[in-house]
Amino acid sequence: MTAALSHTGRLLVATPVLTDPNFVRSVVLLLDHDGQGALGVVLNRPSPVEVSDVLDGWAELAGDPQVVFQGGPVGLDSALAVAVMPGEPGPEEPLGWRRVHGAIGLVDLDAPPQLLAGELGALRVFAGYAGWTPGQLEAEIAEGAWFLVEAEPGDISCRRPERLWREVLRRQRGELAVLATYPEDPTLN
Repeated sequence: MTAALSHTGRLLVATPVLTDPNFVRSVVLLLDHDGQGALGVVLNRPSPVEVSDVLDGWAELAGDPQVVFQGGPVGLDSALAVAVMPGEPGPEEPLGWRRVHGAIGLVDLDAPPQLLAGELGALRVFAGYAGWTPGQLEAEIAEGAWFLVEAEPGDISCRRPERLWREVLRRQRGELAVLATYPEDPTLN
């Protein structure tokens, strides 16, 4: 896969026909997409677990709600953090940070939180991730399971994650914006 075809840094928005309980009305940030497959995190599945209960020092940097999010059905026993770093990229990235796309990047949770305390604008911690084998994501998009749209840095730290699916669709043009009003249970309509 060439860099021009990579969807790294973009959002997958579940279409109404996607019924897998792991992904119904989900918004997934693609952290990596290449010839080896794709990896992302679900941005709108908060858990009841507080960040402070599982990671010392990181809760102060986490955006509201300060909970661990279920990033996907794979590797639920592992944690990863996604953050936004405001401003223009410098010649060197801070220790403990790896830029993924634009202002969005991954944070090394093994690094001391103090290294990034003054650098980050928003941080979200995820348990698990979503993964696709080579060609699997492309097939799901072609089958109509996902809309592929541009991410905005604010998507990472949305204060009302239960509204993110509708908000992302609403800011799109044309028919996608209309889908933001799609009822959760169309049979009750």
